[in-house]
Amino acid sequence: MAIQKEPGQKGVNWSNIAVGAIMNMMQVTTLGQPLEVLKTQMAANRSQTMAQAARSVWARGGAVGFYQGLIPWAWIEASTKGGVLLFTASEIETAGVNMGISPASAGLLGGMGGGIAQAYATMGFTTCMKTVEITRHKEAAAGVERSTFQVFMDIYRKEGLRGINKGVNAVAVRQCTNWGSRMGFARLAESSIRKVRGQGENDRLGALDKIFASSVGGALATWNQPIEVIRVEMQSMAKGTASANRPAKMTIGNTFMFIYRENGIKGLYRGVTPRIGLGIWQTICMVSFADYVKVWVKGRQ
Repeated sequence: MAIQKEPGQKGVNWSNIAVGAIMNMMQVTTLGQPLEVLKTQMAANRSQTMAQAARSVWARGGAVGFYQGLIPWAWIEASTKGGVLLFTASEIETAGVNMGISPASAGLLGGMGGGIAQAYATMGFTTCMKTVEITRHKEAAAGVERSTFQVFMDIYRKEGLRGINKGVNAVAVRQCTNWGSRMGFARLAESSIRKVRGQGENDRLGALDKIFASSVGGALATWNQPIEVIRVEMQSMAKGTASANRPAKMTIGNTFMFIYRENGIKGLYRGVTPRIGLGIWQTICMVSFADYVKVWVKGRQ
């Protein structure tokens, strides 16, 4: 995703698939998964504060509870969607810059395209399975014990591939706005830093400047938290404890209205605090760090 010309760049950079997979694996294995679990807990249980959500996660297994779903689903999801995201976004962003559009606009288009590609290519199945792994413990409290694969097969037998990919349109909207905002705001922040310092668009920024720009992009991108809350509700497996007003066939529209009626505007922003931290860390890994890794890989080829 680097705006600077990569050394020896010609044609399609297939190495970005591997770079994206590795960087996203690193992101999720460090801070990503604990923040993801906490965010999902709050989005699925909209009456909980962050402290209450943290206690609930801790009760599921202590520190290990914050890494629930990491192996294998979060690793599978991270590697596949990271590769698709970085490859697609890099190609779109590079093409945009070559056509003369601004770095911020190129980042916005690259992030949007990469987000949509990763949603439909990989995330319908893996996000569903990761959400099942996180939320199925509610069934155990009611005396129902099922493995992740039993839940998967039950969904497949009842609803087929459509059931496995339930909520994928909401995921696509989320990822499009997520990465479009993150990359667009991050590149805009980078351009602003260069202007303040009197640098040209092709001048390289220092590591701290890149991290700061990515932090700005990751934080500002959480404006779309309602989409994330809607996605979690659509994929929730906790139907036994669901409200009687919960729609039987959930769409983005009726899920939005259900959450709004049940919890108001605040309900649509549950989990936004850990998501700010998650967004910052994801953007640092997939924009700032990835830029340096891509240049290093190209230099080795």
